Amino acid sequence: MSFALPDGLPPGRFLSCGSVQVWVSDELPEDVERSWPDLLREQRAHGLVPLLCWPGAMGRALTLDQVDAVRLEEVLATDFVEYRRRRLPLWQDPTSSPAPDGVEPWPQNPGPPFEQWPGLTSRMPVTSAGPTSEEAACRLLPELIDTDPLGLAECHLVLVPSRRSSDALALIGWSAEAPLPLLCALLRSWEDRFGAQVVAVFGSELHVSVARPPVAAEHANLLALEHLLSTANNIVDDPPTPFPQYATDLVGRTSWSFWWD
Repeated sequence: MSFALPDGLPPGRFLSCGSVQVWVSDELPEDVERSWPDLLREQRAHGLVPLLCWPGAMGRALTLDQVDAVRLEEVLATDFVEYRRRRLPLWQDPTSSPAPDGVEPWPQNPGPPFEQWPGLTSRMPVTSAGPTSEEAACRLLPELIDTDPLGLAECHLVLVPSRRSSDALALIGWSAEAPLPLLCALLRSWEDRFGAQVVAVFGSELHVSVARPPVAAEHANLLALEHLLSTANNIVDDPPTPFPQYATDLVGRTSWSFWWD
């Protein structure tokens, strides 16, 4: 079933992702940077989440019940035990995995500073001085255009009928190698705690804006562990990045990027 659209959209069509209908522009709108703020402001009124996406990356929608079924803390606690079991020998003895010939030795990674699952990062408070989630998402798009124009060039504008941004990937059935139910549960939690919003997905890359990033090192350490357990390949592994450095770089950072092989 189609839905009412806001005025001023470029040519496009409705597309089925299983039982979910989304609207997709015929190509990346030339004025997307200008129209993006209006779409973000109107998303609550129309119930349509704007997203930039490669059409070929859309598949069959997950039901939101599948996301609801993910008990996030329990899953992450179990996953951390297994991750730590596999990585502990390397953290303790980095020479057990030498760099390939002709490659500079990788920086020593001591791993997360936790022996047990420490729990989720605290919710960052909403302040009158900080941006809204829509304002943060508005600021990210020009950055993506400047830093990765080739990735965005193949994107189309997608409008997803959803009450929250974090469910958009589930409803388009994003077909990357990411564990989609877990990722969507994480995105829901990050939306609630940090004002995170999905802005763009191209190939296996995910770009998220953040209105209320952590500003204290202890919170950044916890958040870095959540990023790590998303299974994204770029978190500490590619390029090789010591966990403390990755966590430090999250302090005050208003955009997060993830990719999967």
